[in-house]
Amino acid sequence: MTHKEVEEYLLSMPNSFLDYPFGEGVAVYKVGDAGHASAGKMFALIAEGKTPLNLSLKCDPQLAVVLREKYETVLPGYHLNKKHWNTLVLSGQLSPDEVQGFIRHSYQLVTE
Repeated sequence: MTHKEVEEYLLSMPNSFLDYPFGEGVAVYKVGDAGHASAGKMFALIAEGKTPLNLSLKCDPQLAVVLREKYETVLPGYHLNKKHWNTLVLSGQLSPDEVQGFIRHSYQLVTE
């Protein structure tokens, strides 16, 4: 998936918005009230300008371990709590359907 395709899917989640609380190098996708960005909950991050695309997503801790063992392109969350976050290197190993499923899982974890 391209950066644009991933971003469009992330922003298609209800009440999601893009923020840059860590500076221009990291796109942070949150859910909540865009008028109060500090109150939004992060569910995805993209390291800007990286090829292949690096997408960090929240993940159930047990599932996170399983995914890291199954896929060499699923790594512990880069600069995040490694128990609750995975970083996906979108180099083609994961299908678009799998990536979208992981995005939905992350979104659901922060909205439940």
